[in-house]
Amino acid sequence: MRDQTKVIAALLIGAAAGAALGLLLAPEKGETVRDGIADYINDLLESAKGKAQSTTDDLKQFGANAYDRAKSKFGNVANNAAEFQDNAFETAKDGVNNVKDEAQHRFNGAKSKAKATADDWNNSIQNS
Repeated sequence: MRDQTKVIAALLIGAAAGAALGLLLAPEKGETVRDGIADYINDLLESAKGKAQSTTDDLKQFGANAYDRAKSKFGNVANNAAEFQDNAFETAKDGVNNVKDEAQHRFNGAKSKAKATADDWNNSIQNS
């Protein structure tokens, strides 16, 4: 980008110098020559301002696009991480509930066996 800017600046300066020399060597009145040089320099300045504004606008647009792309990429990463966290939490919660249910089931089974054994002992003691 800098090389292109240097080339454009060199061309504008060269064109201005050539035009100024041409106007100075032309067989016209001094006032006419000065007016022509002033007009030409004003045109060059306006052209340079326009190119500078255009380049500034292009850079702003490039920066905005880069920002939007980065925001989109990292926004998706954050959303994916949050979704992964939610899924992991639900999986862990389901696992804990399954273990709890299995433990309750086994506890109830052991309790029933203990009661049945106690009842059997009680019956055998009363029958003896």
